[in-house]
Amino acid sequence: MKLFLDTGDLSEVRRAAEWGVLDGVTTNPTLIAKSGKGFKETVLAICEAVPGGAISAEVVATDYDLMLKEALEIASWHEQIVVKVPLIEPGVRLVSTLADQGIRTNVTLVFTVTQALMAAKAGATYISNFVGRVDDLATDGMAAVQETVDMVDTYGFESEVLVASVRHPLHVTQAVAAGAHVATMPLKVMEMMFNHPLTDIGLRRFLDDWNAAGLTIG
Repeated sequence: MKLFLDTGDLSEVRRAAEWGVLDGVTTNPTLIAKSGKGFKETVLAICEAVPGGAISAEVVATDYDLMLKEALEIASWHEQIVVKVPLIEPGVRLVSTLADQGIRTNVTLVFTVTQALMAAKAGATYISNFVGRVDDLATDGMAAVQETVDMVDTYGFESEVLVASVRHPLHVTQAVAAGAHVATMPLKVMEMMFNHPLTDIGLRRFLDDWNAAGLTIG
């Protein structure tokens, strides 16, 4: 499964990239606004920090013609860029247009398998199923992810299911169990994936024994 970082903070991207496990970055208007930097300069800097990674940058218009203009502009910036598009009627139309031109897309704000089906049929590269926001409504957000994975597999769509709005490592575990292709998450969640108390206890024991024996390497 691919691991994406969900951020507009370049320092966070660089930190995660150092681990050698980062496959891409997802941004949105809110994350870009929080960065305090320009949109284009931030996206291009992220591309540079994650060579070969898929970097999602979102259109902000909601009218088809304006969305198309923005999408073509964003896509022209760098070959790594994936144009992020909201799941609205003109958005689905836009995805179909961009797919015909060979431009990769990430359809965002997907909450149901019916929405995911529309995105897949339009030719979306990634379908971003949100889980945390659904869980907040006392509903199982991962259920729609499983339904979307099954739908993509059953009908042979080329779209990849991307689990978004990830709040904790359990969401990542559930995404793996569901067979999702990608999970995108904040840096704090990715950092938490390293942690287990038995790892800490085991390492401390190994080092204590090594030091007590007075051993050295080399």
